[in-house]
Amino acid sequence: MTQTKTETVDTDAGQARITWHPAKKADLLLAVSHGAGGGIEARDLQAIAAELPRHHVTVALVEQPWRVAGKKVAPAPKTLDVGWRGIWPVLEKRKLPVVSGGRSAGARVACRTAQELGAAAVLALSFPLHPPGKPEKSRAEELLGAGVPTLVVQGGNDPFGRPAEFPEGPYDLTEIPYGDHGFAVPKRAGITQDEAVARITQGIVEWIKRLREC
Repeated sequence: MTQTKTETVDTDAGQARITWHPAKKADLLLAVSHGAGGGIEARDLQAIAAELPRHHVTVALVEQPWRVAGKKVAPAPKTLDVGWRGIWPVLEKRKLPVVSGGRSAGARVACRTAQELGAAAVLALSFPLHPPGKPEKSRAEELLGAGVPTLVVQGGNDPFGRPAEFPEGPYDLTEIPYGDHGFAVPKRAGITQDEAVARITQGIVEWIKRLREC
C-alpha cells in the first residue's frame, strides 16, 4: 500500500486540498476531483486511488475549496474552474503528464479546462450529460470540446445520462451495467458492487495502457 500525504493549496477560490497516493516509478499523474454532492470518499475515487498506483500512476484526490471550507452546496461552475486551475501548478511540479479527472461536476470541470491547462487526457466519471429528466439541457458540448483523449465511465442507469444518450464523439466510453450516478448496482445487475467497482478501475487501467501506446 502506498503512503498517502495531504497537502493544502491556496487558490483564488480558497484553500483546496490534495491527498496524494504516490506510485513507485510513476510515469503518469491522475488528478481527480469529486462532484457537487459528495467528496473524495466516493467509492469510485477511493478504488482508483487504491488501484492505479500499482500501474505506475500517481493519484491526486482533489477536494475543491468549497468542500474544504465545510460548505454543503457547490458554487457556480466558473468558481469550480478557478479552484481547479489553482491546484494545477502543484500538479505540474511532479514533472509528469497529467490526466485531468473528476466525477460528475468534477468531470465537467476537467473537460472545460483540459486544453487551457495542458492536460494529457481527461477521465470523466459519471459525466452529467443533462439534469435528471431534462435531456434537452445537454452538456455534451463540454465533453466534446475537451480536445484531448477522454474516457467516460458511465453507469448504465445513470439518470444524468445513460450511455445510449451520449452523442458520437472523439472519446471512449466504459459502461457499468445498471449502475446509477454513484455506480451503485441493484441485485438484478448480475454483478456485485465490488465487481462493478472493479470494472471501473479495469476500464481505466486499460485506457491508460492505450494512452501510453500512442
